[in-house]
Amino acid sequence: MTTATLPAAAPSPRAIATRRRDAPDFSVRPAHRDEGPELAALSWPFVRAGALRERPLSLYLSRASDFLVAQAPDGTLEGCLALREHSAAGVLYNFCVAGHRQGTGMGARLLHAAFAAARARSMATLFTATTGSGRLFLRHGFVPTSPSLAPTAWARSLDPERNAHVLSRAL
Repeated sequence: MTTATLPAAAPSPRAIATRRRDAPDFSVRPAHRDEGPELAALSWPFVRAGALRERPLSLYLSRASDFLVAQAPDGTLEGCLALREHSAAGVLYNFCVAGHRQGTGMGARLLHAAFAAARARSMATLFTATTGSGRLFLRHGFVPTSPSLAPTAWARSLDPERNAHVLSRAL
């Protein structure tokens, strides 16, 4: 999983404050089984930018139940984060927020919803991998960790050419 942030010029603090104040409401909920195409479409700009690994539509369709989504009032999906269970640990992956929603708190709300879902399923630890700075994860209690401490199958699936950093958080 990668923290997906599209490359862009850094907005001014005033622009961020304006965006937060003017941002319409959104809801966070589990993805519906038929939302695979929307999840793939939301993720595609981040795949093109190299922030997310490319995944086939079949994965989004078969694993839609892994995803939490942020939905705008008009029904548009503007953010997503997937949580996959591996024994007593969980893995967060495919985390992205539409560019016009970054800086509005949407990513933090998705992350907190994932924490609640993981606790409800008695997961003791969450893992993720990021090729970016991981700032959002670090602000929410994640720390760098060794891939050897992560679920084996997931750690083996990481692409070494992406140079991802593995992070973990106890729940």
